[in-house]
Amino acid sequence: MNKVEIFDPAMCCSTGVCGPSVDPELTRVASAVYSLEKKGFNITRYQLTNDPDKFAKNKEIHRILMEKGPDALPVVLVNDQVVKVGSYPANEEFAEWFEVKTEELNKKPKSGLSINLNQL
Repeated sequence: MNKVEIFDPAMCCSTGVCGPSVDPELTRVASAVYSLEKKGFNITRYQLTNDPDKFAKNKEIHRILMEKGPDALPVVLVNDQVVKVGSYPANEEFAEWFEVKTEELNKKPKSGLSINLNQL
């Protein structure tokens, strides 16, 4: 099974899907990552603000940051190999890496709240 790691730039929250104006690209990536995590795939996102140790400890990420600066982010590794610098993977790339259908990644996560008042 492939291991995918996404090294995100500094953002206001762990997914970047917050604040007054949400970037649709970050929403797409967050949704795809969520879907893949729910299926049990090995995919992890690290954010420069929250996980600086992950950036410092990874030699390839450290090298890219020293050479190109933080504008090189995001950086994507598949099985510890750099596959993308400066952009997020397309859903087709996620689908290829994890051998799933692209349509599975386009689904919006269901978020519903069910409250049974009789149990309160």
